[in-house]
Amino acid sequence: MTPCPCGSGKPLDACCKPYLDGTPAPTPEALMRSRYTACVLGDADYLRRTWHPSTRPADLELEKDVKWLGLKVVRAQGGEGDESGTVEFVARFKIGGKAHRMEEKSRFAREEGRWVYLDGDVS
Repeated sequence: MTPCPCGSGKPLDACCKPYLDGTPAPTPEALMRSRYTACVLGDADYLRRTWHPSTRPADLELEKDVKWLGLKVVRAQGGEGDESGTVEFVARFKIGGKAHRMEEKSRFAREEGRWVYLDGDVS
């Protein structure tokens, strides 16, 4: 079994893969984790599908030389009955052998009953 890249400790098939395959994520945190997994797997289409139409870029091309190292969810708010939520996270990665980290507070909203990424503040 392949471990899920999102760091949940679960197998990919029992964690983020169902969301990548079309099952709606039940919470903003689940969506954030699946979007990180999409980055690791190079699935730009999933990232676009789960991005709010008002903030979604016209084109999205993932950099091929990024090696994702890990995701840590710091704080998550929002659940199945909510219309908005936030997820604060730290993602670690390498580009050209140099380590980087991205800290973001992401905002999520419901669009037609599904959670979507709205935008985020990167620090």
